[in-house]
Amino acid sequence: MKKQTHEKSIQAWEANAEFWDNYMGDESNQFHREVVRPRINELLDIKDGDFILDVACGNGNYSAYMAERKANVVAFDYSKKMIELAKKRQERFLDKIEFYVIDATSKTELLSLKKVRCYNKAVSLMAIMDISNIIPLFQSLNELLEENGIFVFATQHPCFVTLTDKYLSAHSYLGEAILGQPQLHNYYHRSLQDIFHVCFMHGFVIDGFYEENFKHKEKPDIIIVRVRKQ
Repeated sequence: MKKQTHEKSIQAWEANAEFWDNYMGDESNQFHREVVRPRINELLDIKDGDFILDVACGNGNYSAYMAERKANVVAFDYSKKMIELAKKRQERFLDKIEFYVIDATSKTELLSLKKVRCYNKAVSLMAIMDISNIIPLFQSLNELLEENGIFVFATQHPCFVTLTDKYLSAHSYLGEAILGQPQLHNYYHRSLQDIFHVCFMHGFVIDGFYEENFKHKEKPDIIIVRVRKQ
């Protein structure tokens, strides 16, 4: 992906952070509640005592959801403003959640999240398509997760959700996640082949997969994937 779009992506999310926090609130929007979370919850299977890494956590409302179910959570986002808002919104859970400003494209920054205990699970809700380079993330997760640990992620369906006519070629384009957000931000398109190849090349196998749609359309809007460290 084009390196020059990365800084612009961070700038856009800094500008959109407060708008996003106000819109998503504590429970997220209808799309997340009805389409994203049910399959994420099924594949992640949160247990008491889980140690979970929340990748690109936004305002931390899913981190709080996991903390309510007695998981211990480390959550990060590359937007400093978003993390400030997450800490404020999730103040009552700060004994169960650690928030950090971390860039998911930097292996050095990601590995700074290493703790005495390995994570047994990681999760990302609708952020893979916002990350300019996902290779460092999967490389780092292979080191951060325990053996047989899982990473569950939901992202736009690359076959059906794009504003361009290109599929096989990786590319970026500007889009709007929520109507009226202050700035458009970059989406990073990858084919299914590209996404799965990154998983396989960095020591993961896929053992859970769903395609889900919003409001009963025939074409799915998202994929939800569970990969397992081997």
